[in-house]
Amino acid sequence: MRLYICEKPSQARDIARVLQAHRRGDGCLQGTGVTVTWCVGHLLETAPPETYGEQFKRWSLEHLPIIPQQWQLVVKPKVATQLKAISRLLQACAEVVIATDADREGEMIAREILERCDYQGPVLRLWLSALDEASIRRALAALRPGEQTLPLYHCALARSRADWLVGINLSRLFTLLGRRAGFDGTLPVGRVQTPTLRLVVERDRAIASFVARPFWTVDVVLQDDGAEFEARWQPPAAQCDDTGRCVDQVAAEQAARRLATARSAQVERVDVERVTEGPPLPFDLGTLQEVCSAKLGLGAQETLSVAQALYETHKATTYPRSDCGYLPESMLDEVPRVLHALAAADPALGQRCKELDPTRRSRAWNGSKVTAHHGIIPTAVVIPLDQLSERERAVYILIRARYLAQFLPHHEYLKTQVQLRSQADQLLARGKQIQVRGWKAVIDETDACEPTEQTQRLPTLQEGGSVGMRDAKVNTQRTQPPKPYTEGTLVKAMKTIANQVADVRLKQTLKDSIGIGTEATRAAIIQGLIDHGYLTKKKRSLAASAAAHTLIEAVPREVADPVMTAVWEQALARIETGQLSVEAFLAKQSAWLTQVVRSQASLNLQLPRSQGPACPVCRSPMRQRKGRTGNFWSCVRYPDCKGTKPVKASAAPAKPKRT
Repeated sequence: MRLYICEKPSQARDIARVLQAHRRGDGCLQGTGVTVTWCVGHLLETAPPETYGEQFKRWSLEHLPIIPQQWQLVVKPKVATQLKAISRLLQACAEVVIATDADREGEMIAREILERCDYQGPVLRLWLSALDEASIRRALAALRPGEQTLPLYHCALARSRADWLVGINLSRLFTLLGRRAGFDGTLPVGRVQTPTLRLVVERDRAIASFVARPFWTVDVVLQDDGAEFEARWQPPAAQCDDTGRCVDQVAAEQAARRLATARSAQVERVDVERVTEGPPLPFDLGTLQEVCSAKLGLGAQETLSVAQALYETHKATTYPRSDCGYLPESMLDEVPRVLHALAAADPALGQRCKELDPTRRSRAWNGSKVTAHHGIIPTAVVIPLDQLSERERAVYILIRARYLAQFLPHHEYLKTQVQLRSQADQLLARGKQIQVRGWKAVIDETDACEPTEQTQRLPTLQEGGSVGMRDAKVNTQRTQPPKPYTEGTLVKAMKTIANQVADVRLKQTLKDSIGIGTEATRAAIIQGLIDHGYLTKKKRSLAASAAAHTLIEAVPREVADPVMTAVWEQALARIETGQLSVEAFLAKQSAWLTQVVRSQASLNLQLPRSQGPACPVCRSPMRQRKGRTGNFWSCVRYPDCKGTKPVKASAAPAKPKRT
């Protein structure tokens, strides 16, 4: 008997239907020579500290670090019955097919059960990218040897144990040090969550400490043969800051007066460039979360849940937890079927589908760049849109549009830049003229923030000619603070952490890695920070709570350093490729933890003894201090931050006092 082990009951039903395993058994579905069983996510979990010794029940600095010599797993009580059913099936089967999700965690869910039950028989791997019938049949015909995906298990095992080591030891360490300093509360530390939290804390502080500075622009209205267009005055370098903005109001006003009274300007130079843009790649999960946050206001976990439903429940899209937007050339044969299904499901696409060229090969079709999973695309299942919820429909349309874009022409436009002169004043006009709309017919990527002068259509101008001057006006503007993170932009920051690294060699190394966390875990990490009150969400914006600021102040910089975490993730990737052993990786983490515990245990954290108000400058907690005229609230980050509040006004926002 061949036993298929699936990750979820719904996944098992889909596979059993294709295998014609319709007979219901104890925790399984059975057919001729095949049995399909299922997990409910992880049936086992890493044992708690007290399993390794009764002394670890009590949180104590003298017992840190806790580093198991022999790792143990315990059965989750709610799923113990299902584990017993799988154990009985393993004793009776001739071979096992792992049919869990095709990723690290899916591999671990099955492998840890096989080890627990001491299964010694042959193992095959079903590698599924979609749950429609055609995809399941194709995957069943191409089962992989179990040895091929075993490194995924090793990678997941190392990640799980490293998370346990860091979470258990550092959470206990800094919570105990916090209590010693009088802080009433826990300070949970995570291998990924703490660096993620630091990103938001530092962004909040940058926003709070931002000082807006004024600058001035002069916009000029010009005319040529009855066609009006805009140009912008180019201030001399002596009147600009280091970004080229005019910071001399008098100079801007004088230029506006000169230009307003001038009759004409001469065209000195005309540069026209034809720009060709190919379509964006199909979505990976991180990019989908970013776009859904910006366009639909969905959180990262909401987007993942919707994408999972489209994949698992409706069979309408492929596997969602992908970190890759490329597609293998082997899927080109499916293009006509997928396009036909899309047209059949949505009659409104009928005319648009006639414009598609199924033989077009965009840059997305590149098997050499496909990782464990390809980009998220529609399947050949005909799914009427009215069968989807509002959110499912919106996300599906975004995924569908990225796929359709691969079969439309490139977007082409003329980018024009014109330099003009009016006596001593230099002017610059920019324009854009679309030549071929191409793939933008299905993906609207118009940037509403793009200046009008860069999107306008300029008249045909000749070098040496002149244009009429109609008007000139001064605009007073102010520099803007950094924008708060949204869930989408925070996911992007976690992925592209290399952009925040100055070291050239490390930057390149991180560009080749996956950043902080994985596509499968980032949403859960952010949602966990929200659920535990470390991040607050107002509309789409995220902000760090006072407790989050306290935590980031408490831990050493290396613990909250996203670069360090990205390097750890890269080490996990080396385990996946067989270049590093689990034991060697965990030995390094254990040595590092031992060093951190020894160096920190003798220190006294500078934390507030009571949770005061949030600092009006950087949002960190405040503590009471004694001054010449009485007590006052002072930021715990003093002297780096000098925000203060009077004690009597602590409940209400107050303008920060700076000394």
